[in-house]
Amino acid sequence: MKQLSLHIIILISCLSSCNQPTTKVVVQSQVGNSVTSTAIWVAPDTSTLGNSDTDRLIKYGRELISNTSLYLGPHGKVMNITNGMNCQNCHLDAGTKPFGNNYAAVAATYPKYRGRSGSIESIYKRVNDCVQRSLNGTALDTSSQEMQAVKAYIEWLGKDVPKGTSPKGTGLLDLAYLDQPADPEKGKIVYASRCETCHWPNGEGKFNANNGSYQYPPLWGAHSYNIGAGLYRISRFAGYVKSNMPFGTSYEHPQLTDEEAWNVAAYVNSQPRPGININKDWPKIEAKPDDYPFGPYADTFSERQHKYGPFLPIAEYKKQNKHL
Repeated sequence: MKQLSLHIIILISCLSSCNQPTTKVVVQSQVGNSVTSTAIWVAPDTSTLGNSDTDRLIKYGRELISNTSLYLGPHGKVMNITNGMNCQNCHLDAGTKPFGNNYAAVAATYPKYRGRSGSIESIYKRVNDCVQRSLNGTALDTSSQEMQAVKAYIEWLGKDVPKGTSPKGTGLLDLAYLDQPADPEKGKIVYASRCETCHWPNGEGKFNANNGSYQYPPLWGAHSYNIGAGLYRISRFAGYVKSNMPFGTSYEHPQLTDEEAWNVAAYVNSQPRPGININKDWPKIEAKPDDYPFGPYADTFSERQHKYGPFLPIAEYKKQNKHL
């Protein structure tokens, strides 16, 4: 059994309303080499950036995340390599929102091994994965100003996160598995009542012709993320929806039940979208996630069950067959 240890970190700060310092206690838990803080991550304030070359590069990186299509979309003013979505359509508030697919732990945890590629990945590789999968586009040259700017911004966001740690609120919320399969037909009802006002009935999203990008992104169809994107796994999409959708939702104040989130994820990911060559993904098939919808597998469960669930039997099988 891995050893569990607790670390108490005393942070001294000054309240603006008085001259006395206040002490904030942050508890960190450590299991093996992985550390996770119990305090919700707060992104650094961009108003602190100045006008140095480095700060301008960071600001450009944030602008690229916020308005990717303006620069890199079908009519981009720098190059035309993406589908018209913006990075922040998936990485909310330019990658700063807790449980909004943020970049909190990227600088602290990369380079790292990722099972999908079966290799140690750099931040460059991770960014280009998003460009090629979520934006269904062409990889950026790692030496380009755009890639350097995005990398600088991501590293700046994580500048206060200790190496090897992941703050609470990093990435996406992990929802508990349902006891039954997620139901696309029930999800269609959720979509119609809670989602289509912004994303429209056919999932085409709301395009803002004035700036050449999507105010609300397409959730399926030719201009959406492809089958290789992380959000094509319904556990990722369900966690994203639970903490962030519909508009006005936060992880503290969800508007959908867990079941509604799972079902609408199943509905959206049952719709047509672009393909991509995934033949080299997950070279160790035993490492495929429970909800990875493409075989072959190291178990006997069907692709349909791996896509929609129930996932508990799959997880239990893996637990009992760790030697596989």
